[in-house]
Amino acid sequence: MHALKKILDFYIFSNIHVALSGFCLTKITLIQVGIHSNLTPFFVAFSIIISYNFIRFFELKYKRLQWYKKWFFNHQKILLFLVLVSIFLLGFILVNSSFNLQSLSILFPFAFMTLFYVVPLFKTKKVEVSFRNFPFVKIISIAISWAGITVLFPLYETGVKFTSIVYIEFFQRFLFLIAILIPFDIRDVMIDPKSLKTLPQILGVGKSKLVGYLMLVSLIFLEFFKTENSIYFTYILIVVSLITALFLMFSSTKRTRYYTSFWVEAIPIIWFGLIVLFL
Repeated sequence: MHALKKILDFYIFSNIHVALSGFCLTKITLIQVGIHSNLTPFFVAFSIIISYNFIRFFELKYKRLQWYKKWFFNHQKILLFLVLVSIFLLGFILVNSSFNLQSLSILFPFAFMTLFYVVPLFKTKKVEVSFRNFPFVKIISIAISWAGITVLFPLYETGVKFTSIVYIEFFQRFLFLIAILIPFDIRDVMIDPKSLKTLPQILGVGKSKLVGYLMLVSLIFLEFFKTENSIYFTYILIVVSLITALFLMFSSTKRTRYYTSFWVEAIPIIWFGLIVLFL
């Protein structure tokens, strides 16, 4: 059991799990428009491994994530190896494939938001100014970045014309991501700095859950404006929204990191799995 826990911890804390979720969200976007290429989903997955480990490093540098510090330094060599392999595979995709290099331009605003979520934009005396220091910006910046990277980027890279349906999909993904990010803020409400002003810190846990439910209802409502979508995608989206609502309902400040970092982050994987099984 101890060996299994060590493997699970590495899988989660090295950000392989969240990268797999990013892969699945990107695949879902492409499958819905009839594209089954794995090129862009793998690009997204490797990018997440690189960027998230970079973010974790800077979080530790700025004396955050103290719970993660010991694990990080105990595994820094293998983490470095994982990042270097991801960089190599990312370069391979860019150089030795039919990847549309022009699509990288659409990543710039989302990469900017990701970078300056953790790295200060500037400092004034003892105050660090970054996206994470503004009320609600933490959750909104993460949701926008992920929606852009898993919806707009893969569609642009594969040459799909941007219509109203694409923008609906982007907004739906944004709402979905807000809903699955709320359990993380609920978990950390007692340890997050007051300056973060997260939803649970301002509204309380109960009202934050209501915001999440509203996001999911709005997500389903918007689905009926996508006239070209298969009805089976709609059924699966409703099931995934119900699963997300259940995880949101049972979220609390007492939940372990495994509840959010494994189970909640597995929702996109479950979503993709349902599509593979039933479509």
